[in-house]
Amino acid sequence: MTISDWIMITAVFLGPIVAVRLTRYLDDQKEKRERKINIFKTLMATRAYTTSWSHVEALNRIDLEFDKDHKKEKEVIEAWKEYLDLLNNSAIPIDQWIVRRVDLLVELLHKMARVLEYDFDKTHIKNSSYSPRAHGETEDQQAALRKGLIEILEGRQTLPMSITNWPNT
Repeated sequence: MTISDWIMITAVFLGPIVAVRLTRYLDDQKEKRERKINIFKTLMATRAYTTSWSHVEALNRIDLEFDKDHKKEKEVIEAWKEYLDLLNNSAIPIDQWIVRRVDLLVELLHKMARVLEYDFDKTHIKNSSYSPRAHGETEDQQAALRKGLIEILEGRQTLPMSITNWPNT
């Protein structure tokens, strides 16, 4: 047998193995990217509703899906850490905190967009979300209802009552 025969035999045996391994590797890379895209899409879709469950869940998945050993992805993780630090900081006056929170979220989303090869600038990210006023009013009303009900149930507030039609006896 010649060397070319051995090469041919090796190729016949190893070819399918290499093909399967390569396909599996490519599928794994695609799946990792899809998970990152899912986080990004969720954060972009909920950027006007930063207290929504899906928004918070997506933020908490950043550490799991982005790779700190990859330079651009490490920038995403660092931006997330800075944003998280602010979210947990109650020492800053609320008006400054709100402005800083928006800026840091925009920075985080911009870095994610660059990693995932989306062409969004910071102005677009900051100004292009839609949040109906009615949604905000509904959330405020629900919060007021919950707060009032809790105060009544805990005995810190009374439930006003008046009798309008007293039955004749």
